[in-house]
Amino acid sequence: MHQASPALIDAAARRAGARPSGNWFAFADSRLVRRDRPFGTTVAGRELVAWRDEDGAVVVGPGACPHLGAPLAEGRVVCGEVVCRWHGLALPPDGRPGWRPLPAYDDGVLSWVRLDAEGGESPTPKPVLPQRPAAAGALSAVTRLEGVCEPFDVVANRLDPWHGAWFHPYSFTRLSVVRAPGATAADGDDRFLVDVTFRVGPRLGVAVRAEFSCPEPRTVVMRIVAGEGEGSVVETHATPVGIGPDGLPRTAVLEATVASSPRPGFAVARRLAPLLRPAMRRAASRLWRDDLAYAERRYRLRRRGADRGGDGGRSRFGATSPGPARSDGGQTYGRSGGTSSNSPP
Repeated sequence: MHQASPALIDAAARRAGARPSGNWFAFADSRLVRRDRPFGTTVAGRELVAWRDEDGAVVVGPGACPHLGAPLAEGRVVCGEVVCRWHGLALPPDGRPGWRPLPAYDDGVLSWVRLDAEGGESPTPKPVLPQRPAAAGALSAVTRLEGVCEPFDVVANRLDPWHGAWFHPYSFTRLSVVRAPGATAADGDDRFLVDVTFRVGPRLGVAVRAEFSCPEPRTVVMRIVAGEGEGSVVETHATPVGIGPDGLPRTAVLEATVASSPRPGFAVARRLAPLLRPAMRRAASRLWRDDLAYAERRYRLRRRGADRGGDGGRSRFGATSPGPARSDGGQTYGRSGGTSSNSPP
């Protein structure tokens, strides 16, 4: 059994931060981006608006109207165009002078936007996506929370599987890390293997073996590799929001659970998905309220270290860099390292 090693966790997070992302940032549950109304958010300090065109494709662009700067998220979507609330200016999916859409992608669970200036990497045509269960037989839910930290702190939290049974005893028990990557693990071996029992009641649990890995700098994937729900994944995406009014960075955690099972009863569960998703989101939110306290604490300690003359643990995580945020809000969000109250059905 491996022990929780700060150096091991930090090395794994730094290796994740060195992987390419293609400048893609997950920003919303796909169900929240709709044809009938715009969705507003902020990514890496940029105000954005998103909606779907008449064919159902995701459109993302600057959130300020090019006319007088009105918030487009407060407008309407009419015939596939977003219409500004202030003066009725209509913006088509392919843009117009003064307003151009950004590269966007919908993977069926999450919506993504590509921000090349903020990412600072070579762009790719689509995000780096992990393997998931086939959508036709899966049940998915997405939750979103926001914390005062950087993406590096969120990734480091997820790459510390040891804390699960201690910090989340209401969800996990009998947790054992049976394999951890070395300090210089190659990509194919860069994963944690964990035996754990998920609590489903006061005296009932489900034992599984899970692996944790990072396909790109701001994503950690937990995949069940043996036991009930084999192949199911929980994806944690850490997306920089920007600098808050206190001068400190904000990071959004988007956690996507994509579950599958060959059991006959799972087909019934899928039909009840609109009723089950709120419970799935509540369970994930409970875990992440605790884990964001962990991530925020990590950030405060790193910031203190930098204030005392250290480097704050700075790495190539970029926007995500684990160094302290600049007081002027300037950041780089590449590989070197508004919460919405809406809930989808």
